[in-house]
Amino acid sequence: MKPTTKATVSARAAGREAIEAKGWIGAHRFLILRRISQAGFLLLFLLGPWFGIWWVAGNLAGSRTLDVLPLTDPLILLQAIVAGHWPELTALVGGVIVLAAYALIGGRVYCSWVCPINPVTDAAHWLHDRLGLQKGWQPKRSTRFWLLGTVLAVSALTGAIAWEIVNPVTMLHRGLVFGMGFVWAMVAAVFLFDLLVSRRGWCGHICPVGAFYSFVGSKSLLRVSARNRAACDDCMDCFAVCPENQVISPALRGKGHDTPLILSPDCTNCGRCIDVCSVNVFNFTHRFDNRVSPPADAPDQKAA
Repeated sequence: MKPTTKATVSARAAGREAIEAKGWIGAHRFLILRRISQAGFLLLFLLGPWFGIWWVAGNLAGSRTLDVLPLTDPLILLQAIVAGHWPELTALVGGVIVLAAYALIGGRVYCSWVCPINPVTDAAHWLHDRLGLQKGWQPKRSTRFWLLGTVLAVSALTGAIAWEIVNPVTMLHRGLVFGMGFVWAMVAAVFLFDLLVSRRGWCGHICPVGAFYSFVGSKSLLRVSARNRAACDDCMDCFAVCPENQVISPALRGKGHDTPLILSPDCTNCGRCIDVCSVNVFNFTHRFDNRVSPPADAPDQKAA
């Protein structure tokens, strides 16, 4: 079967071979860890309002942990600065801490391991595949960067932190604290957009937060590597599950000394390609690890 043919059907069957080889948990390891991480971060912010346990006060836009450690979304800081509102020192320190962390581990790790909207868009993609819907309208991937620029321009012109007015993440947090109300409509709108209008459209093409963090993590240390690409059997499962599958080909299809690292800042480091690969082509590593495993039929060769 040609790879292009398998790619058209693997989205609904991706990971079956991995489940047979690794077991269900092994084939969903990073997906499970991501859900735990997303729920854990959200719960930390809700412990105070819900249960009076103020380990963390605030939300993803800005918080203080144990009344000591300030953390600030650097995109919020940037909007505040261009809007003409110079942040206080604690907010600046919090922004530098968060910026440094995501610059090291990969900016779009925020999208796959922290953002509470990610399970909503993943659920929309799951249902999209189960219903066999068409790919739909696909805006250019540069759209999110244009929207990021627009957000900063509107902040500068209005003196307001523009994105926070409509940010689904902030609205979801407020809704969980003060009552959902209109927030359900916003969450439903994101879900329906990905389900009926544009497959993986919100995170992959629209969200300016993802655009910002792709800039932040462009030189990050944490990377996915197709180190064992010689073992690839062209099942296309990794392409089916990857939310940014255009990032896979350069690493997977490389030859010789071509780097096996996925270096695109669009990669979210979600780990799903590692999960669903039954022959263990992919692994997490660092950006200086260019090792490539030799083909199975050439055991005496040393890795490049």
